[in-house]
Amino acid sequence: MTCDEARARLLDYQRGSLPAVTETEVRGHLEGCAACAHADAVERELTRVLEHRLPQHPASLALKRRLATQWQLPERWSPRWRRWRPFLLPVAVAATVVLIALPVLHYERTAWRETFPAPDLISEAVNDHLRVLASQRPLEIESGGIHQVKPWFEGRLDFAPVVSFEGDADFALRGGAVGYFFDRKAAVFIFARRLHLISLLVFRAEGLPLVASQAPTAPRRERGFNVITWRRGDLGYVLVSDVDPRDLEILAARLTAAP
Repeated sequence: MTCDEARARLLDYQRGSLPAVTETEVRGHLEGCAACAHADAVERELTRVLEHRLPQHPASLALKRRLATQWQLPERWSPRWRRWRPFLLPVAVAATVVLIALPVLHYERTAWRETFPAPDLISEAVNDHLRVLASQRPLEIESGGIHQVKPWFEGRLDFAPVVSFEGDADFALRGGAVGYFFDRKAAVFIFARRLHLISLLVFRAEGLPLVASQAPTAPRRERGFNVITWRRGDLGYVLVSDVDPRDLEILAARLTAAP
């Protein structure tokens, strides 16, 4: 089951309304996919918040009388249907209240998403770089040059990373590894500037509107790290490190200038 298929079934999964086989597939996907498990937790919290914040208003007496008038049945049906009228009226009132509440629910859900947005690209890039720094084995392939590192990714990714810069005396290519960027795999190239590590993440840009610039963006700073992003064709690129912003701009220029 793909991430898109699992996320489309999250609400039904949480309500327990999926067929047994589909429910098992969704549960298995969530156990193996951190991004979808996070989305499931967000939806559950959103539902909980809405259940507590959505106002509950009893139907007014005027509404009840109007509904009772509208639900008058023809006399030829009266012997059988009069017995059911006491049960049908509350159902009709409840349906009306639901219809009134739906726009409020939609507004609450939209407002909640705007108040608590998903993590942005810059935060995700810094988190990925921190994982590299914290890893006991950040490199899965030691650098023997870009022509040794790039082929190593074949069969490990669902795309071919396009990186031509081989590293130089200023920015040595240390190696690479497979990582994740949001819900997709990423090629991680590790460069070094003196004692500082620099992560270059390459990933499929589809569905990430923030990766829109064909030229490297100005460095943006978060939690002591500088981040530069750009896009080339279907691929997104992110540079992140604690080096001086000017050094990061120089590396970005060399990466984008390479044929």
